[in-house]
Amino acid sequence: MMSTAAVKKPAKKTTAKKTTKKAQKAQKTLVVVESPAKAKTIEKYLGRNFVVRASMGHLRDLPKSQFGIDVENDFEPKYINIRGKGDLIKDLKKEAKGAGKIYLASDPDREGEAIAWHLAYILGIDPEENCRIIFNEITKPAIQAAVKDPQPINLDRVDAQQARRMLDRIVGYKLSPLLWRKIRKGLSAGRVQSVTVKLICDREKEVQNFVSEEYWTIGLKLRKKRSKLFEAELTAVDGKKPELKNRAEAQKVSDDLEKQTFKVEEVKRRERQRKPAAPFNTSSLQQDAARKLGFTSRKTMMLAQQLYEGLALGKKGPVGLITYMRTDSTRISDVALAETRQFLTDTYGTAYVPAKPNIYSAGKNAQDAHEAIRPTSILRTPKEVEPFLSNDQLKLYTLIWQRFAACQMTPAVYDTLSVALSAGEKYKCRASGSQMKFAGFTAVYVGVEGKKEKDILLPELEAGEVVDLSAVLPEQHFTEPPARYNEASLVKTLEEKEIGRPSTYAPIIETILARGYVIRQDKHFQPTELGFVVVDMLEEYFKNIVDVKFTADLENELDEIAEGKLGKNKLLNEFYHPFEETLEKADEAIGHVELPVEESDVKCDLCGRMMVVKQGRFGKFLACPGFPECRNTKPYLKDTGAKCPKCGGSIVERRTRRGRVFYGCKNYPECDFVTWDAPHTEPCKVCGGLVLKHRFKNGRALNYCYDDKCASRVDHPINKELERLREKAEKAASGVKTEKKTAAKASVKKTAAKKTTAKKTAAKKAAAKKTAVKKTAAKKDSKK
Repeated sequence: MMSTAAVKKPAKKTTAKKTTKKAQKAQKTLVVVESPAKAKTIEKYLGRNFVVRASMGHLRDLPKSQFGIDVENDFEPKYINIRGKGDLIKDLKKEAKGAGKIYLASDPDREGEAIAWHLAYILGIDPEENCRIIFNEITKPAIQAAVKDPQPINLDRVDAQQARRMLDRIVGYKLSPLLWRKIRKGLSAGRVQSVTVKLICDREKEVQNFVSEEYWTIGLKLRKKRSKLFEAELTAVDGKKPELKNRAEAQKVSDDLEKQTFKVEEVKRRERQRKPAAPFNTSSLQQDAARKLGFTSRKTMMLAQQLYEGLALGKKGPVGLITYMRTDSTRISDVALAETRQFLTDTYGTAYVPAKPNIYSAGKNAQDAHEAIRPTSILRTPKEVEPFLSNDQLKLYTLIWQRFAACQMTPAVYDTLSVALSAGEKYKCRASGSQMKFAGFTAVYVGVEGKKEKDILLPELEAGEVVDLSAVLPEQHFTEPPARYNEASLVKTLEEKEIGRPSTYAPIIETILARGYVIRQDKHFQPTELGFVVVDMLEEYFKNIVDVKFTADLENELDEIAEGKLGKNKLLNEFYHPFEETLEKADEAIGHVELPVEESDVKCDLCGRMMVVKQGRFGKFLACPGFPECRNTKPYLKDTGAKCPKCGGSIVERRTRRGRVFYGCKNYPECDFVTWDAPHTEPCKVCGGLVLKHRFKNGRALNYCYDDKCASRVDHPINKELERLREKAEKAASGVKTEKKTAAKASVKKTAAKKTTAKKTAAKKAAAKKTAVKKTAAKKDSKK
């Protein structure tokens, strides 16, 4: 007889074969993305046969401790694994070993292409295999389509990214030590950042050298019989544009106008169209978010990344809400266009949707690799996603959604009326009116300027009619210097001058702030003393580094590398050798540059030395010159030269915790005088009191006397503004109180609820104990 073991042996072999086949079938496809948030969203769309893991950005880079480029050997870079990424690399290798296929799905830009190339090296993948998948949006159709169409890694785009990285390394690692030796340790120079600092320094010089000039305009209030007053403006005197340089000249013309007869000469009625703006690209998104939401470029890009990677929408799970946010294109896919046009027709009606889709051209240097920034589905309205988004995420998503919806709508239409009037033979005036006829795209999005146009209504006027003069209103103005750069205008200038690329704007701004070359003051950028010194030195010895055209040409050459038209090493050769020669000459020629030290009149409390003014990341402060023996610091109080109207003390410039400038008496807390408005050193011409300068949000400035009883304050426009601000402050204060009361009530309710729950829990436990005791007693009785 055969033993049982002998009978069962073949069965074991069969099982082993089946297990091997199952193991082969069970091998999954590994997809490597950049971020964990994106990984969750994509894994949901791909299903059980896919494993999605995140590389957390770059895994290899040039070493921090050394130059890392072999100049003599065709600029061979020395890449090393980034410190702290060892365990992640080990895990990815382990996943790759057990995977049937591997797809690299880093971001669809040059940086992402380079990350994919480094991943291919680490995981042992041939970059020329079909291992790279690209998608512009994280939606199920886009992800599934990308998986069906894998491609080789684009080595031209990798070369372009490597060339940029090596150029920045050459400038940073060769030029920065020179700054350490000649100015002070800890400084650094950057290829693109230095040009940006120069732009800000040049603008500051323009502001400082600007000489303001006085000029006057004359407004008129006119009335047609039995109609409302309407406004007009003096446009010509003896056929020329009026040039009124002072009060006397303005008053002379005003007195003469009061004697004239005002007659309508010409009435022009027209229809004006206002077209919608193109959908967002990276630059326009950063500008609009800065203007309308007050976001920095860094914050905008951080929030956009979150919206792109996907956020959990309740039971739907993670959903990518917008398309890729690093793009210079205004292109829109046919699918998105069709869906949007249908949505707009259903929601607003056919009158709001043009017969053909609106097509927008990208800039001349646009790579057009991706679509414009848009919602992944127009059907996902801001109202629908509101419960699942943070306040800032919702603000940015709403802005993107509105701009995209508006870009496919009809223009807004206005009826305009232009009336030319004569005042005697010498003077010409003009009145203009406009009224919205059809809202068009403004039903969704007000436009780039951020304000709706107000209707200005004029009475029905005909040529030859005589109108009555109600008032002549001469107004004083002063020419103003060019505005300092803010977040929006700096990004716009960088784009116009082709400095950097959209994805680099936010890092550029953050870097120059972190280095202390520039500070952000009242939402504007101002160069520090250090910024001026560094730029002046670079301009003298390294003109190319801070030359706008040279930097822009270099960016265009990087684009040519990405398109396969130029070799990476050719560009590096042409840049490096002249730069190295200039570096040697500059090192010999430049002596040690002493930063100017401003001594204050404040004594150090600890050692008695006179403290000096230093420039830090958050502005000026006082420091003891005895550093490092004495480390005493104090806030820097800049004397404005004006005197306090309450106690006669000096008015100094102060800052809030968030860095906003305000003005207060130096004798605080004994004197409580404080104001947001900048004080003037010259006293009021009427009463001799303190004059303040109020700046409106639109940039307009208005001087006024602090004493509200002064004759100059009668009918002064500042009165309404100050009353509005007072009401706003009171409303905000009452809102805080209400919030505190609500919070207090809520906490009382929570405490009460906790106590009730605790009582219930205690009662349940006691009841459970009693039941257990009874059961135990019953068991004992039954045993007996």
